[in-house]
Amino acid sequence: MSPALVIGIIAAYFLLLIVVSWLTSRGQTDNKTFFTANRQSPWYLVAFGMIGASLSGVTFISIPGEVGVSFFSYFQVVLGYIIGYAVIGLVLLPLYYRLNLVSIYGYLEERFGFWSYKTGAVFL
Repeated sequence: MSPALVIGIIAAYFLLLIVVSWLTSRGQTDNKTFFTANRQSPWYLVAFGMIGASLSGVTFISIPGEVGVSFFSYFQVVLGYIIGYAVIGLVLLPLYYRLNLVSIYGYLEERFGFWSYKTGAVFL
């Protein structure tokens, strides 16, 4: 692959990012809109977005090598991800939407009080 082609692909990618950001920023938006989408997205769409955001290019580049070196012991981590995503998508996200929350910390504060919220934040 020639250097000009690589630079062209990178430039096209950044241009696409700029166009998308310009198109999506034309409305009246603020931080609340960014983090909650004005509560207009269904919880299952947010769950798929969360899973997609947690996967990155690094995952697709580095994990096959790790699997080859560790003789598939990484598969246990993948199984844990599946269980964790299922719990988040099927239990926590519907709860967040029902209680109008943004994070687990808001739930901790609402359910158990201020010090529970602070303790949970420390463990992050």
